[in-house]
Amino acid sequence: MKLPAIKGFDEEAFNKYLKNTGWLMLGRVGSMVIKMATSILVASYLLPVKNGLLNVSTSYIYLFAALATLGLDTFIVKELHQFPKNRDTILGTAFFLKISAGLLGLPLIYIFWLYFPLSDIPYLFIFILSFSGIFQSLTIIDSYFQSEVKSKYIMQVQIVGNIVSAIIKLTLIYAFSAELIYFIYAYLFDILLLSLGYLIVYKNQGLSIFKWNFDKELAKKLLQLSWPLIISGIMVSVYMKIDVIMLKQILGEDGNAASGAYATVVMFSEALNFVPVVIVSSLFPAILNAKRDSPERYQKRLQNLFDLMVWISLSFAIVISIGSPLIYKLFKPEYASAAPVLSVHVWGSMFVFLGVASSQFLITEGFNKLTFVRTGVGAAINIILNFLLIPSMGMMGTAIATVIAYFSATFLILFIPKTRQQGIMMLKSLFLVSVFQKIVKR
Repeated sequence: MKLPAIKGFDEEAFNKYLKNTGWLMLGRVGSMVIKMATSILVASYLLPVKNGLLNVSTSYIYLFAALATLGLDTFIVKELHQFPKNRDTILGTAFFLKISAGLLGLPLIYIFWLYFPLSDIPYLFIFILSFSGIFQSLTIIDSYFQSEVKSKYIMQVQIVGNIVSAIIKLTLIYAFSAELIYFIYAYLFDILLLSLGYLIVYKNQGLSIFKWNFDKELAKKLLQLSWPLIISGIMVSVYMKIDVIMLKQILGEDGNAASGAYATVVMFSEALNFVPVVIVSSLFPAILNAKRDSPERYQKRLQNLFDLMVWISLSFAIVISIGSPLIYKLFKPEYASAAPVLSVHVWGSMFVFLGVASSQFLITEGFNKLTFVRTGVGAAINIILNFLLIPSMGMMGTAIATVIAYFSATFLILFIPKTRQQGIMMLKSLFLVSVFQKIVKR
């Protein structure tokens, strides 16, 4: 299949890079469609209050996700690519580190709960979900398939896993009229199912996890490389999930229903957040080659990448904003109040798309620390604005806070001299400068 050319990128190179991640994109899209359809049915079954309890519980656990993953995935792929013969040592060491972090997370979550409990939510929900850090440790196999450019196996596991997950949830709804606690277990089972899927595919390749081994020096190396990403991951977790929790806690009795409705907003608004990651990972090798060969071409390709991010996210935001009333026809009437909130929240996707592209630039240029500094700034702004806006505006205040926080985090680099030029390039893309330049030339 011949893929469309994108201005500024060599067509042959673009096809090569994008096809390498085409299977991964297919897996993500397939998983997204299945998850969204299932989530709509689950939300309509549970109704806003119970759906709020479910989503606040999972968001609470998500705050600890960065500790469980240790920010290792990127470095594991790199290690496997550079030292393929050390596969069993690399995977074994990473697995040991991840499962250790997952076990450590159990008492940490409990201690955190003692000081910051959630009203109306029993600790049993949190305790069950706290095992997700342990269950996800085998997803390290994902990194192996990425390093071998075998993304079709990742796609297979993701789609099959999501189909089985959907069947389980639909069975809970239509066959058993199940209570909320069973959906908590189902969420945990989703993670276990994904790990088992990777394990089965890995075994079918003639490989065995029993050959994995641990290397102390490699463990030290991986942790030294990944600690900035651990901190960044914690900030991202707060950045992305604190809204639902704050909405529930600040609004008191009304918070459960509000958080349940708001969770559906986030689901649609962030539906395509994986797209910039896939595009950037596909196109950035070409951009790096340009950096090596021609500074001028490097800047041009970088500008074209920002333009592409804006066009995709702008199109998405317009479609969702206009279609939000129709989208909420899919839900029970109790969710209708979330439609205008979605029309606002979705505009944050433009800054998410640009932020993903610029983060890759910062890492390439050696400005790693800035990636989590700006995430921390965004998280702080988000929290402050939520405190100020939620009491008077409810869900809409949360959406406004999110959009402002995303914008602030992405364009923080304008205030740093060594990255200001990149910030200006993003502003040009955001205000469609290239479009107006073409109009003027005509």
